[in-house]
Amino acid sequence: MKRTPFYNKHLALGARMAPFAGYEMPISYSGINDEHLTVRSAVGVFDVSHMGEFRISGKEAERLVQKVTSNDISKLTPGRAQYNCMPNENAGIVDDLIVYKIADEDYLLVVNASNIEKDWNWIIAHNDFDAQMQNLSDDYALLAVQGPKATETLQKLSDINLSDIPFYHFAKGRLAGIDDVLISATGYTGSGGFELYFAPSAAEEIWDSIMKAGEDFGIKPIGLGARDTLRLEAGYCLYGNDIDDHTNPLEAGLGWITKFVEGNDFVARKQLEEIKKEGIKRKLVGFKMKAKGIPRHGYAIVDSEGNDIGHVTSGTMSPMLKEGIGMGYVQKAFATPGTEIYIRVRNKDLAAEVSRPPFVPLK
Repeated sequence: MKRTPFYNKHLALGARMAPFAGYEMPISYSGINDEHLTVRSAVGVFDVSHMGEFRISGKEAERLVQKVTSNDISKLTPGRAQYNCMPNENAGIVDDLIVYKIADEDYLLVVNASNIEKDWNWIIAHNDFDAQMQNLSDDYALLAVQGPKATETLQKLSDINLSDIPFYHFAKGRLAGIDDVLISATGYTGSGGFELYFAPSAAEEIWDSIMKAGEDFGIKPIGLGARDTLRLEAGYCLYGNDIDDHTNPLEAGLGWITKFVEGNDFVARKQLEEIKKEGIKRKLVGFKMKAKGIPRHGYAIVDSEGNDIGHVTSGTMSPMLKEGIGMGYVQKAFATPGTEIYIRVRNKDLAAEVSRPPFVPLK
């Protein structure tokens, strides 16, 4: 198992550790609910250094990134980031990712930890361009500082006016006495904040500085358990649960990052155009439980007569709403918000209602 540069910090803080994507990662510290509510009300710090980072540069870097991703990266300018996905040749999803435009013909792709090798090989297989690739996954430490007090916390550590960085934009500069920190107004919690990319050698110094800066706001370290409940309340997909190699972006509600514009000749464009023309047969929906019960990944979704109409991909007890919430694929006829569906929990069909995410207001 690999370890991030913050491993000793996690142990010192009493984190419950577990294997995740080949790394020993913190699942929780003070408890998932407590950590979740800390991010929603104040500020929390996540170690997400297990994520993968690829640099793609050179004369035809844009053409390569455009080929393997479905969104239109030609719209990016230096300093902007874009949520994206990589379709496979069968119109499934190799991975979802963030594309950063560092400079003209210089991109940083941030991919899911469990898909680093798969993604790298996929992009290499399509690199028929004058573009150079570097796998920098071990060259970055990455912290997500999230919550309504994230900006105030980090502003103590940087001369960059963080409030001037719009959502899905970034700046590079000095933070906590460390140069060349990439400060990105992104995150996967729905509570706002930043993601920070920097050299692993600066990891413990930056961690300590952030924790001290956030003391007045009750800052806490946050594990992967709360990261999952936070992203689900926000209605964000998790690769391996809600999207994978066998789900297409249109049925997953990712049509907004699937751009059929002139010049965007990405992998599986023709297949996805055909799917759009014919119409999807199933759709990823959010739902709230009407009956007491917690939906879990893999549970069957049925209609009022017990007929199988889909399955749960993600589910939890919402720490904010105090009720069960989830996402899952259902037949298109059952995808309209307000439709009653049933979740089969331990052989009992419990009532739920299709509800459009996010389940809580986003910041």
